[in-house]
Amino acid sequence: MPIEAREWYKRNLDYNVPGGKLNRGMSVVDSVEILRGRILNDDEYFKAAILGWCIELLQASFLVADDIMDQSITRRGQPCWYKNGDVGNIAINDAMMLEAAIYHLLKSHFRKESYYVDLLELFHEITHLTEMGQLVDLITAPEHEVDLNKFSLEKHQFIVIYKTAYYSFYLPVALAMYMTRIPSTYTLNYSTPDPYKIALDILLPLGEYFQIQDDFLDYSGTPEQIGKIGTDIIDNKCSWCIITALTIASPAQRKVLDENYGQKDTTKEAKVKVVFKEIPDVKVTPTYDDEPAVLQRQVFKTFLDKIYKRTK
Repeated sequence: MPIEAREWYKRNLDYNVPGGKLNRGMSVVDSVEILRGRILNDDEYFKAAILGWCIELLQASFLVADDIMDQSITRRGQPCWYKNGDVGNIAINDAMMLEAAIYHLLKSHFRKESYYVDLLELFHEITHLTEMGQLVDLITAPEHEVDLNKFSLEKHQFIVIYKTAYYSFYLPVALAMYMTRIPSTYTLNYSTPDPYKIALDILLPLGEYFQIQDDFLDYSGTPEQIGKIGTDIIDNKCSWCIITALTIASPAQRKVLDENYGQKDTTKEAKVKVVFKEIPDVKVTPTYDDEPAVLQRQVFKTFLDKIYKRTK
């Protein structure tokens, strides 16, 4: 490739991939270590870290594209990638290049592994599910057509699970399970609980809990605290905050929401925030039934510890 293209790609990677909390990527390493039951050797850590960075690459590709679609201003404490003067719509191609890097890394480091195809299929499937969640999010609340009657807890739950929970919570653990060669018992013995199904049943509600926190922080957090300017209100997002407000708002409060939500106007956004502050706090405490001891509980507790009562 020409030197200019290589330098651009490097700049794209450096700007968009490592700036977050890296919880998704580190969760792969944590989960592999827990499943192994010991400190990882150098090769194991290297492979787990590569899978972790693959998730961070996927996350970066989603964020670059999402910021363009939402016309967001900042991300992770800096201007969104497309907002950089020489980038603009090139960011669309850059988002695809970030995703393509995943498959280059998998081919380079895992092609000889017995679970290589499992990794490929998992990344493709989770990417597909996430993109479908993004689609439902966009068509449920288009920015040019505000209709709060379209919002519901059920719609929010669907969007959250598909758009966030699969790739943020299930993907790291499933990658660790494949790397430690945990088989899917569903195809081997229907009477034995499938560990991947168990992981999914536990991790998707955790992802829903995480997104509810994210929705609240988008409205209540400062740019310094959350690393971006919250735009859910002006972007007409089907967020937990607006759904909660609609459920218990008085007629006067509902009128304010109908007239001001989803408008590209900071004054109207402020009026919506006033209503949100008047709504009683909603305490969300997810509970989980005991699952068969096919997987170490610590895998899931580690996730919960990272997100419980987070402030950013």
